[in-house]
Amino acid sequence: MATFNNIQALTHALDLAMEKHQNVVIYGEDAGFEGGVFRATMGLQAKYGEKRCFDAPIAEATLAGSAVGMAINGLLPVVEMQFEGFSYPAIQQLFTHIARMRNRSRGRFTCPLVIRMPMGGGIRALEHHSEAMEAMFAHNPGLKVIIPSTPFDTKGLLLAAIESPDPVIFLEPTKIYRAFKQEIPDEYYTLPIGEGYKIQEGTDLTIVTYGTQTVDCQKAIEELKAAGDQTSIELIDLRTIQPWDRQMVIESVKKTGRLLVVHEAVRSFSVAAEIIATVNEKCFEYLEAPCARLTGYDIVIPFDRGEHYHQPSVEKIVTKVKEIMAYEI
Repeated sequence: MATFNNIQALTHALDLAMEKHQNVVIYGEDAGFEGGVFRATMGLQAKYGEKRCFDAPIAEATLAGSAVGMAINGLLPVVEMQFEGFSYPAIQQLFTHIARMRNRSRGRFTCPLVIRMPMGGGIRALEHHSEAMEAMFAHNPGLKVIIPSTPFDTKGLLLAAIESPDPVIFLEPTKIYRAFKQEIPDEYYTLPIGEGYKIQEGTDLTIVTYGTQTVDCQKAIEELKAAGDQTSIELIDLRTIQPWDRQMVIESVKKTGRLLVVHEAVRSFSVAAEIIATVNEKCFEYLEAPCARLTGYDIVIPFDRGEHYHQPSVEKIVTKVKEIMAYEI
């Protein structure tokens, strides 16, 4: 067992994947010699050579488009885009080719590739460096979307993504890249794509979240307990956004009767909206309060200090929990 933060877990997983699968190829802007802007691929070029880990031009459409040809010809490309907000030029390749290859070819070709991207705010970066666009990717059939929150999940889900026969968007919350460490197994392991993780059981309120906000929700629960609040909260980390664990959420809400969804992406047409719509369809008669969401605002995320006001916070989560629990039918 070794103790890793999320960046180190990424590097470790990529190393194991390149060792096990000789057709894994890693590339992106500064992903080779420099090891990526956040150093997630540090040391891999030196170990595996320039043909398997290399730098690519600042051309996101080319990064995604070249991965299509690699994937349908037997390679397993793992592409790093420096930030999620830089992926807009690659949308044509992602949505019109990568996501549709299996359907277009009627199963003759699959497109097994991984697009890795840092996402979300919290590091006081500039515009396009702090966006959370997971709902946009999840809206396109053919793409799987993963957002881990812990080093254990990061390693297991990245290895599962690399083994997936279909394309995966792997989003990495920048705020928690180095926020904490966790002891994880040394060996190669995978986690199921599409299964959530129930962090704790509860009977009064279900909180569904992922990524950075998983950490914030845990801190909020601890703060509530420290203040003497007796609310029994069931906390679910989705881990994967597409597909997402509908059954786990539905069963939880049927037990608790209340739901709060927390994420930093904008409110409208969001993952929270999809979850709440599903719960209303499947659990309406079990609800003891309206389903609630705590999200970013419907604005372009402010850069630098302004992003603090846009993102959910521990304080905002605590306030929202109290508001939900105070509701009376």
